[in-house]
Amino acid sequence: MSSEMGKFITLEGIEGVGKTTNRNYIRQLLEQAGKNCIETREPGGTSLGEALRELLLEHKHEGMSADAELLMMFAARAEHLHKVILPALRAGKVVLCDRFTEATYAYQGGGRGLNDKKIADLENWVQGDLRPDLTIILDAPVALGRQRAGQRSRPDRIEKEQNDFFERVRQTYLEMARHYPERIAVIDASVAIDKVQDQIDHVFREHGILG
Repeated sequence: MSSEMGKFITLEGIEGVGKTTNRNYIRQLLEQAGKNCIETREPGGTSLGEALRELLLEHKHEGMSADAELLMMFAARAEHLHKVILPALRAGKVVLCDRFTEATYAYQGGGRGLNDKKIADLENWVQGDLRPDLTIILDAPVALGRQRAGQRSRPDRIEKEQNDFFERVRQTYLEMARHYPERIAVIDASVAIDKVQDQIDHVFREHGILG
């Protein structure tokens, strides 16, 4: 096992901003640089996490309380950290994760209106001092994101929320980026894909991730 901790990179954004396409691109960048990379997602990443994901996103649980949603997110995250993320980081690997706790602040905090302190208490309990080394927020106007997402698949329980919900989510993401500029980068995802990936290249060079 490597004595040096690996890098923890997370990808965030509202629906329809191109997370899947750009996650694949980032993985290619890391592998071309000779990095040992694992790719995972939240909620999910483990058998328990995937089961919780299904409960969280399927339509039969409409009206789920915001507190129940929050606690299930962190239950999935605790298992994910224990079984996947921390072992990989301790082995010196790069972990590329589709969503992490920033999504909880954005969706359950900004979107659902839960108090940030509730989220922070759970964050500190479940994660200790672990935070991503780099978080990339793919940002686009809500109307554009929803238009793109609508062409992709049937919306899940959270994706079917109204525009004002996603506007609050988006603004919370942008506020976090303003608050933590040293580890959160905002990418304009409204432009052509080659321009998005040029921005990603720049961020990675700036943070020395590929070196």
